[in-house]
Amino acid sequence: MASLSLAPVNIFKAGADEERAETARLSSFVGAIAIGDLVKSTLGPKGMDKILLSSGRDASLMVTNDGATILKNIGVDNPAAKVLVDMSRVQDDEVGDGTTSVTVLAAELLREAESLIAKKIHPQTIIAGWREATKAARQALLNSAVDHGSDEVKFRQDLMNIAGTTLSSKLLTHHKDHFTKLAVEAVLRLKGSGNLEAIHVIKKLGGSMVDSYLDEGFLLDKKIGVNQPKRIENAKILIANTGMDTDKIKIFGSRVRVDSTAKVAEIEHAEKEKMKEKVERILKHGINCFINRQLIYNYPEQLFGAAGVMAIEHADFAGVERLALVTGGEIASTFDHPELVKLGSCKLIEEVMIGEDKLIHFSGVALGEACTIVLRGATQQILDEAERSLHDALCVLAQTVKDSRTVYGGGCSEMLMAHAVTQLASRTPGKEAVAMESYAKALRMLPTIIADNAGYDSADLVAQLRAAHSEGNTTAGLGNVSLITSPVKHSHMLLSSGAVHSKVVFERP
Repeated sequence: MASLSLAPVNIFKAGADEERAETARLSSFVGAIAIGDLVKSTLGPKGMDKILLSSGRDASLMVTNDGATILKNIGVDNPAAKVLVDMSRVQDDEVGDGTTSVTVLAAELLREAESLIAKKIHPQTIIAGWREATKAARQALLNSAVDHGSDEVKFRQDLMNIAGTTLSSKLLTHHKDHFTKLAVEAVLRLKGSGNLEAIHVIKKLGGSMVDSYLDEGFLLDKKIGVNQPKRIENAKILIANTGMDTDKIKIFGSRVRVDSTAKVAEIEHAEKEKMKEKVERILKHGINCFINRQLIYNYPEQLFGAAGVMAIEHADFAGVERLALVTGGEIASTFDHPELVKLGSCKLIEEVMIGEDKLIHFSGVALGEACTIVLRGATQQILDEAERSLHDALCVLAQTVKDSRTVYGGGCSEMLMAHAVTQLASRTPGKEAVAMESYAKALRMLPTIIADNAGYDSADLVAQLRAAHSEGNTTAGLGNVSLITSPVKHSHMLLSSGAVHSKVVFERP
């Protein structure tokens, strides 16, 4: 009996596309490499900013060179490109900086993989070679790490260098020394906890960026209500997220039939009595400051003022959460059992002026390491980018406090790892050695891109740098006018889990 030929069966939904073998691989390579090419012009101290303009009615303008921010705000359809975007996001969440570096490195590795595949080297061979190369690179990085955690003076200098390295590629580079000092002082106040929730950042339009300062307390961007006390000492604070009009009858829009205006007055009186009852329940907690996430309204505000209690309404959610943390309180929503509510405390609450705005200042808070960094700037775009830059510096410093090992920057660490991988490749037989060489080449692309972005001859500089490391000069990196310096003393960067998480600093004459 003749065999029957079966027609191909489509198992996918209508409209689905299927890619196989070379087509699928090529699609992945192209998408990931495109993402790397998109952000590599922002890498390094001379990297360029990008302008992101969102579409739609609420179109917004963003100017940034932060890799995670750029990738987060662009639409990506390619699966491999999405992997790189997710990787950048994880890097930002875990470390706070180095998002562009990891994206560019991954893209360069895939560029090398594309070349190896074209040479008929099997993907499993490439993977095996790269795994061994990763171990060698990580070990070389660990061996070169310096730990000054036991020396307070040297460790503080390391922190200054690390913060300066991070800020050198940001908008704040022109005021690097000022913001480096702010970031280091803020992180050192944490006393090793690394809890960045205790550091509050407020942005206020006006003034120059050098007018930014560190305040040893907590600032809430709200105003004190009318006829409220403007200054409270030894404050007992009840932080709440409750609707003061929960029991209020919604008259307007309702179908309430009355036969006289006196009935309307009775309804309004009943509403006030219910609100008054709620205020009395709150006052039974023995407080002198009430902060609510929601509106308080005029009548309850009058009652609080008459009782000598400072009432602050409509505080932003992030501010309320952080305020509860730094004052040692908890956010309450019911007030029937005062003994179950944990109040916050501080030595002094007062109203202060920053520029033309009034803010509420909490000093002597329960969480002594809490502080606020006030950023000043001419435009909202400058303030937003300054906040992102400062966030990166604070995250890297917090990681360094937890793990005090540092390595040199300026392309030094990349070349060090590339040299270790190249040596391993020379001792490895077979096609895995070719994969290892490609891994080393991808590592060398980072200092190449940094030099290109600075406008220098990258081929010549990287060749000199490679020769220096081959001769045993393991601290050589891109530096000042001569661009080859040993060691690059002002280019420390964070070593965390054996990976490089920092930008590179060019020293200036």
